[in-house]
Amino acid sequence: MALARRTVLKGVGLLFAAAGGALAWRVGSQHVFTPARGPAYAPWEAWNGRPGEGPVRLVRAAILAANPHNTQPWLFHVTESRIDLYADTRRRIGTIDPYLREMYIGVGCALENLLIAAAADGYRSSVVLTPDASNPAYAARIELVAATPAPSELYRAIPMRHTNRGPYDTDRPIPPDLLQRLAALSGDSPEVRTFWFSDPASRSRLGNLIVEAAQAIVADKQQAADSAKWFRSDWAAIESHRDGITLDAQSLPPLINAIAKVLPEPAQETADRMWVQATRETHVRTAAAFGILAVRDRDNAAQRITAGRSWERMHLWATVQGLAMQPLNQLPERADRERQLASEPRFGNALRDLIGAPGWQALMPFRVGYPRSAALPSPRRDVSSVLL
Repeated sequence: MALARRTVLKGVGLLFAAAGGALAWRVGSQHVFTPARGPAYAPWEAWNGRPGEGPVRLVRAAILAANPHNTQPWLFHVTESRIDLYADTRRRIGTIDPYLREMYIGVGCALENLLIAAAADGYRSSVVLTPDASNPAYAARIELVAATPAPSELYRAIPMRHTNRGPYDTDRPIPPDLLQRLAALSGDSPEVRTFWFSDPASRSRLGNLIVEAAQAIVADKQQAADSAKWFRSDWAAIESHRDGITLDAQSLPPLINAIAKVLPEPAQETADRMWVQATRETHVRTAAAFGILAVRDRDNAAQRITAGRSWERMHLWATVQGLAMQPLNQLPERADRERQLASEPRFGNALRDLIGAPGWQALMPFRVGYPRSAALPSPRRDVSSVLL
């Protein structure tokens, strides 16, 4: 009997040791205690390149721009005096973005980073948007001429700008003049305008619609699946793809993030419910204000690119001011899907009514506020992956 007890205790000990070893391996392999580090994040460290690199240095800054689902939908052809920027339509998000609205916004964000870096690196730039009507993917032609370097606070903010998906401070409203200064960053473009929703009634109206649109997305199996393809929960997948949305980029509390990284990836239905809950409880409930970027023609690629430039400039400036920002695309994603399916335009009509201004069409809703925690970077493909 004593021998049997010793055998059992030894077996239990081995079992716990094996479980502990497996847990330790999982913690290490998932980089639980070293989030957002490693080769997939190296572009954030090498963002301004090396002297003598020429215009390729500008691409290093461009690839850190905001973009939909972290798909990084851009390609660059670089010479000593010119950069051609293309939308990489192979990196589309399917039914989440059937008309490439978000893709061209992301391309515009990359263009803005590139132009800010060009001024800092000693170039005067001139830009032609969509220069070839026969090639819609050809987004911009940038001519470069030597000039005096002019670094700016927006340039220095490029490696610090991250989408913050965590809670914002509900006790700290944003002064109206700060919102006006943000909107003014759209520049003098007559094609882009920001509509604000900062009072409690308008925030509640827009927030409820955003949650309803999120619920409609997860109820649409194809949209939910197309979105889920870009979620990277496994460290090996992050290092392999170097794109997509990660747990580290969710701005979760450290303990919750650590547990989520150790546990197996949840079923899609569970992940969808968690996303809707985060949309309702965190993204909507803690927003200090919502905004909607609008354009004259939402189907016009040049106007989408211009709006993307405005968003990147706004986000960089907000970073300098200690503000957090996050796109909330659920409403236009559902509006685009309604259009694709030729179904009743419930969310399309809601967007039109929210804007309430003839001649303007909603392009991208977003939220802004003072963050309760810092956002971590997202993985990025290196420059060699995006050069033609």
